[in-house]
Amino acid sequence: MLMELIRFNDQIPLRDGRLTRFHSRSPPRISVQEYLQRLTTHATLSPPILLSMVFYIDRLCALYPAFTVSTLTVHRFLISSATVASKGLSDSFWTNKTYARVGGISVAELALLELEFLWRVEWRIVPQPEVLEDYYRNLVERCDEYVILPEEDDDKIHPTGGEAVPASHVANGGEASSSTMQQ
Repeated sequence: MLMELIRFNDQIPLRDGRLTRFHSRSPPRISVQEYLQRLTTHATLSPPILLSMVFYIDRLCALYPAFTVSTLTVHRFLISSATVASKGLSDSFWTNKTYARVGGISVAELALLELEFLWRVEWRIVPQPEVLEDYYRNLVERCDEYVILPEEDDDKIHPTGGEAVPASHVANGGEASSSTMQQ
C-alpha cells in the first residue's frame, strides 16, 4: 500500500510552494522497505505502533494538503510518525537520540520533524480502537496471502475478526506448509 502511494504521488510534479519540512533534497539511498525494517527492528516498533503510522498517513494528508507520501517525504514521515506514535501510545519508548540514530538524521532535525508532525495533526495522535481495527482489516484484505479467521467465542465474531493468518494455512486445513512458517 505504501509503495502504491509513493508510485502514484511521484508522478505529481513538485512545485516550490508545495515543499514541506518532510521533503528531502534527494531520495535517501536506503529503500523504503529496508528503512521500515530498520525502524521496526532497532526502534522496536510494535504492531499497534506500525498500524498507527498507517493511520497517520491519512490524518496528515487530510489536515495538511501540501503533504504527500513520496520518495522525497516517506523516510522523514516514517521516522517522525514512529517517534510520535511510540511516545504517545507506548508506556516505554526510546530517546530522541536513539530514534534519530536509527532514522539516520540529527536529533535537532528529528525534534523539528516531530513538532511539525504534531502541529499538523493538531496534536491528535491517539486513534480510536475501532479505527485501528478498520485499518488492520483493510490491510489484511489488500493482501491476498492472508485472511482473517473469525474468533470462536459462542458463535459470535469479534468486531475485528480473529488473527490474520497466511491463506495457505487455511487452504491446508490448518496445517501450515514449511514455506508458510518462514513468512
